[in-house]
Amino acid sequence: MTDFTKQSPGLKRRHAAEIRFQWYGRSAIFIALGFLFLMVGSITMNGIGAFTQTKLALEIPLTSEHISVDDLEGANYDALVKLALRNTFPDVTKRRDKRKLYGLVSPYASFQLKDQVLADPTLVGKTTKIWFTASDYVDMYIKGNIDISRDEKTRKLNNAQIGWIDAIQKQGNLEKVFNSAFFLGGDSREPELAGILSAFMGSALSLSVCFLLSFPIGIFAAIYLEEFAPKNRWSGFIEININNLAAVPSIVFGLLGLAIFLNFFGLPRSSPLVGGMVLSLMTLPTIIIASRASLRAVPPSIREAALGIGASPVQAAFHHVVPLALPGMLTGAIIGMARALGDTAPLLMIGMVAFIVDIPTGILDKATALPVQIFLWADSPERAFQEKTSAAILVLLVFLVLMNLVAIILRRKFEQRF
Repeated sequence: MTDFTKQSPGLKRRHAAEIRFQWYGRSAIFIALGFLFLMVGSITMNGIGAFTQTKLALEIPLTSEHISVDDLEGANYDALVKLALRNTFPDVTKRRDKRKLYGLVSPYASFQLKDQVLADPTLVGKTTKIWFTASDYVDMYIKGNIDISRDEKTRKLNNAQIGWIDAIQKQGNLEKVFNSAFFLGGDSREPELAGILSAFMGSALSLSVCFLLSFPIGIFAAIYLEEFAPKNRWSGFIEININNLAAVPSIVFGLLGLAIFLNFFGLPRSSPLVGGMVLSLMTLPTIIIASRASLRAVPPSIREAALGIGASPVQAAFHHVVPLALPGMLTGAIIGMARALGDTAPLLMIGMVAFIVDIPTGILDKATALPVQIFLWADSPERAFQEKTSAAILVLLVFLVLMNLVAIILRRKFEQRF
């Protein structure tokens, strides 16, 4: 009799090989997750500081001898800020030291003071404690990003400036607060004032144009090619070209947009309209391919049953096949939009790399995009802009995760089992 409790050496080797293969797969997943956590953790550690900013309080003498109630617009607010700093440190008398002292606050502190006085004219006539945005060097020092153990000549802040900052902090006139300007402000040449709202709105408007163009065109093109187009050389030629376009580098679509939309049609440069049109060209092949795959996954029996009870080919497609394929279509569209959100090259070619401060409100306004803003900040030498770069990457990653989450939710909502 054969003893089945004993395994042959060959069977043992096969079982051992299967176990090793499973562990190879698990190891690959663990390594990929490790690199992912390392990347996201590194970006988070570098960018978390950008979500807070340092504020500095000064006693501003808004008395009648320094400012007139009748001319609030024309007052010299810059001189008032400098006077408050000199009053805080009266022992600073040399011109060079005064320039260093004035650098403790943002260069736009005078505009912040003007806005507060115009918003509340009752401040005039008395000395008032007002909070200002500190300069990027002060902010970096408070966050511990400046090594004070290095030689004074190699640091952004000298010993005198560090002493002034420590003195202000001991007085309770220095604090870290939530950096709302990062989310509500536009770009700036001063790191402490730079924000992402302008770039975020540019990306949102461009993606809106992209979705309105690419989604209906891609869906209907896929339905026609899969359900109605005759299977001949012409349809095969179209299918090959769609597959090839999905692999074309994105910068080629940027060159196409530059040549056609800007140079030929004369559409406004650096506008979300042109950006959305270029991104729609790039995402169309992805949406068409994903939609055709979803239509192809619907069992043929659904079509045959609809046609068998007297439905026309159009009714069979739109009443029975498309509703079943809709979850996959939506998923493919959102994945294509996510790719468009993170792409930079085509937008660089149509001028969306410009320095934009104002918040765009329409698709014809000058605008930039979030990945382009990240590209610009990454090229800046200031340490504070490196922090803003990592923070903007985190915002972009969160936006991408939310878009993929929406794709999963829509897929489960409209999914029908058959």
